[in-house]
Amino acid sequence: MEQQKKQAEELKNKGNELFKLKKYEESVEYYTKAIEIYEDAVYYCNRALAQTHLENYGAALDDAAKALVIDPKNTKAHYRRGMAHIGLSKLEDALKDFNEALKLAPNDKLIKERVTQCKKELKHQKFMEAIGTSHAHISEEIDYKVINVEDSYDGVRLGETITLEFVEDMVTRFKAQKKIHLKYALEILVMATNLLKNEKSLFRVHVPEDKHITVCGDTHGQFYDLLRIFELNGKPSNDNPYLFNGDFVDRGSFSCEVIFTLLAYKLYDPECMYLTRGNHESRHLNQIYGFEAETVKKYNSEVYELFQEVFNYLPLACVINEKVLVLHGGIGFKDPGVTLQDIENIDRVKDIPEDGLMCDILWSDPQKLNGLGVNKRGVSRVFGPDITKKFLDDNGLELLIRSHEVKMAGYEVEANGRLITIFSAPNYCDSVGNKGAFIRFNGSDMKPQFTQFTHAPHPPLGPMHYVSSLYGQLM
Repeated sequence: MEQQKKQAEELKNKGNELFKLKKYEESVEYYTKAIEIYEDAVYYCNRALAQTHLENYGAALDDAAKALVIDPKNTKAHYRRGMAHIGLSKLEDALKDFNEALKLAPNDKLIKERVTQCKKELKHQKFMEAIGTSHAHISEEIDYKVINVEDSYDGVRLGETITLEFVEDMVTRFKAQKKIHLKYALEILVMATNLLKNEKSLFRVHVPEDKHITVCGDTHGQFYDLLRIFELNGKPSNDNPYLFNGDFVDRGSFSCEVIFTLLAYKLYDPECMYLTRGNHESRHLNQIYGFEAETVKKYNSEVYELFQEVFNYLPLACVINEKVLVLHGGIGFKDPGVTLQDIENIDRVKDIPEDGLMCDILWSDPQKLNGLGVNKRGVSRVFGPDITKKFLDDNGLELLIRSHEVKMAGYEVEANGRLITIFSAPNYCDSVGNKGAFIRFNGSDMKPQFTQFTHAPHPPLGPMHYVSSLYGQLM
C-alpha cells in the first residue's frame, strides 16, 4: 500500500508540474493515473481544478463530489465544486458550496471573497434577467431615429440601408479602436432583428457549380483574426459568401467589433454572410465570459439587450446544397430519430435551454467511441461516429460541419471523414498556440478545402479583459 501511495504521489506531482505550465489536458492524464493507483481526495481536487480550466465543468463537479465522499470535510472539494457551478452559471448552488467551505475554514480570506462575489453576481444576474424579461422584444421599443449624430462624428453616415461604404468605414474605425455612433449601433441591431425574424431555425443555401462558399468556426471576439480571414480569403460579397458557425463573442476583448462586422455584412447583402448561433450567443455565458461587460462599457445596456434579442433569432443550422449540415455543437440527441424537419421546427426564439434539441445542437461534442456518453462540459452529451453516420444517412446528407472545440491544427476530420470540427480563432485567448482554419466548398463537388492561418497582432488589450473577478477565477 505504501508503495502504491508513493507511486501515486509521484504521478500527482508530475500532474502539478504540467498544470503550472498550463498543460491542463496532460495534467488530467497524470492525476487520473494517480487516482487509478490510489484514490485520494487531493488527487480528485487537483483534477477538478484542471477540468475547470478546460471548461469541463461536469467532470469537475464529479471529481469534487468524489473527493467529498472520501473526505466530507475537505474545504477544497467544496470550493472546487463551487467554482464548477460558477462555470455552469449555477450561482445559487455555487453559493451553497462556498458557504460550506466557509464553515470549515471561517477565517479563509479567499473563500470569504468568493461568497461576497457570488452574492453580488447572483444579484446582478437576477437583475439582468428581469430586464431581459421586461425587454424581450426591445427592438420594438427602441426609437434610434430620435438620436442625434453630432457634426463632430468623423465616420460615414448611415441612411435607411447599409452600404458597402458604411461597412468598410466601420471596419476601418474598429481597426483604429474607434466605435460607431450609438445611433448606428442601435440601428444595426434593430435591422438585424427584423431580418433574422424571417429565417427558419434550419435554413438552406444553394451554391451553384461555378461558385463557392467559405465556412468558419468560432471567432470569440478575436477581431483582428477575423480581418486576417478576409485578407486571406477575400472580403464577403455575393461572389464570395461566408457562413460563420457561432461563438462570435466572449473571451476575446473585441467581441462587439466582430459581431457588428458580421451583422453589417449580413444587412448589406444577406447572401454574402450567413450566420448560425453558437452556445456563447447566450445571456448566461455572456455574463460570465465578458461580452455583457464589454458591450455596456463600449455602448450601453440597451445595446446589450438588443444583442440578446438578435442572438435569440439566430438560426441553429444550415444545409448547403442538400449535402452538408453546419451547426455549432453536434447531434448528441437523446432521440435517435431526429430529422432535419425536427430541427427546422425548433422554437428557437429564446435563451438556450438546459436540455432538448436546441441545447444539444449548440452544446454536444463528438467522441471516438460509438454511442452516446456523458459530456464533460456538464451540458448535453457526446456522440460517436456511429451516430454521425446514422444521422447523416437517415437525412440524406454526406457531411457534418461543427465548431465548438479548439483544435490545434484549426480543424479535425473524424467519423471516417464524415464529421469536421472547424475553429477559426488562432492562438485562442492569446495562450493556446493553435492555428485557425476555414473551409471552402466549391458548388461543383462540395469537397472541403482547408486553409490554416496563424494569429494576427492586436492592440494591447488582452482576452478576458472585461471578465469580472469572480468569473476570472475560471480561466
